[in-house]
Amino acid sequence: MSTTNLEHHIYVLMGVSGSGKSAVASEVAHRLQAAFLDGDFLHPRSNIMKMASGEPLNDDDRAPWLKALNDAAFAMQRTNKVSLIVCSALKKHYRDMLRDGNPNLSFIYLKGDYELIESRLKARKGHFFKPQMLVTQFAALEEPQADERDVLVVDIDQTLDDVVASTIALINK
Repeated sequence: MSTTNLEHHIYVLMGVSGSGKSAVASEVAHRLQAAFLDGDFLHPRSNIMKMASGEPLNDDDRAPWLKALNDAAFAMQRTNKVSLIVCSALKKHYRDMLRDGNPNLSFIYLKGDYELIESRLKARKGHFFKPQMLVTQFAALEEPQADERDVLVVDIDQTLDDVVASTIALINK
């Protein structure tokens, strides 16, 4: 039995908090009739409890979660032509864990600068914005470099509809 279908592909929408990962992935999944998974749903109970108490996760906390996302991606690509997973994947070694053993996985980096994302977070209705969270996200971000050939970039300095259209265009290439 084959474990991969080369016509099927997983796209991990990555970027800092506030870059629009969930909104873009949800709309792209709807338009393409693709499978969609918010990676946060696979955090183990210990991570959820730690975050709920206000304690940040460390790399050891994230390792089993990233392994679960890798397994989910592997399963999704077996039955879905296009699958989308939302995961910030801020560090290269996180992306390496996600792509491990799956040649059908690529990343779509929703790229925006600090000022743009900060302005969008401040404009969110009913959302408490903590500026330090964004500072921490950008401090942790290891932007993909040329050696990560499986990372596609979408500039988010455009409307949501245009970001969605740019993302779909990359997927359809």
